[in-house]
Amino acid sequence: MKPILIIEDDTDINNVMCEALTKAGYSCVQAFSGTEGVLRAEHEKFSVIILDLMLPGMHGEEVLKKLHGSKTKAAVPVMVVSAKDSIESKVELLTSGAEDYMTKPFEVKEFVARIGVLMRRAGDSRAEGEHDFLTYGEITLDRTGFTACVEERSLELTKHEFRILELLMMRPDKVFSKQEIYDYAWEDYYIGEDKTVNVHISNIRKKLKAETEKEYIETVWGIGFKMAK
Repeated sequence: MKPILIIEDDTDINNVMCEALTKAGYSCVQAFSGTEGVLRAEHEKFSVIILDLMLPGMHGEEVLKKLHGSKTKAAVPVMVVSAKDSIESKVELLTSGAEDYMTKPFEVKEFVARIGVLMRRAGDSRAEGEHDFLTYGEITLDRTGFTACVEERSLELTKHEFRILELLMMRPDKVFSKQEIYDYAWEDYYIGEDKTVNVHISNIRKKLKAETEKEYIETVWGIGFKMAK
């Protein structure tokens, strides 16, 4: 998975973003000026770029133009995070190439969720070097054919069940929160405490139990779910 580039001159805000995204399982590269951000974007590959507007030297609006110039990776989605909250500013930036816009101060959980959505829209869940097949124990997922099997026996999963199992298998040692699972499987923001994720996890367990006695999904109370060892 390619890292996320954070272009933000306020050290405290930059560090808060980096820490929150790192805890969510992403890797980050920090830049503290518009010029530094553009140079990194020209020479490195990123999943998403987070951009402040009030930057020293080169303002964010100019950075956005540079990011979509001929020398940079124009396909990389850009999220603008700025204190500017006028509708005119948001519309102008979104029409200039930004994929999303958040106003400071922001809620950290929403920020992380929206970054996750941008990464999925960009197709980064299948980053360079990843295979179309995921295997864990007796389970194999064909991510291209959207099929699953246990010991070569077909496992009938719904779209959301497949996405949940895919996420857990991509990082089997990580405990995923309900928010992370919902954001990934439904490609939307988590709407709060409901039973949707629990019900789908229960359905996956039942389908796996019908094919194998091994317990594959572990509940980590108070945190979320992960693949069982």
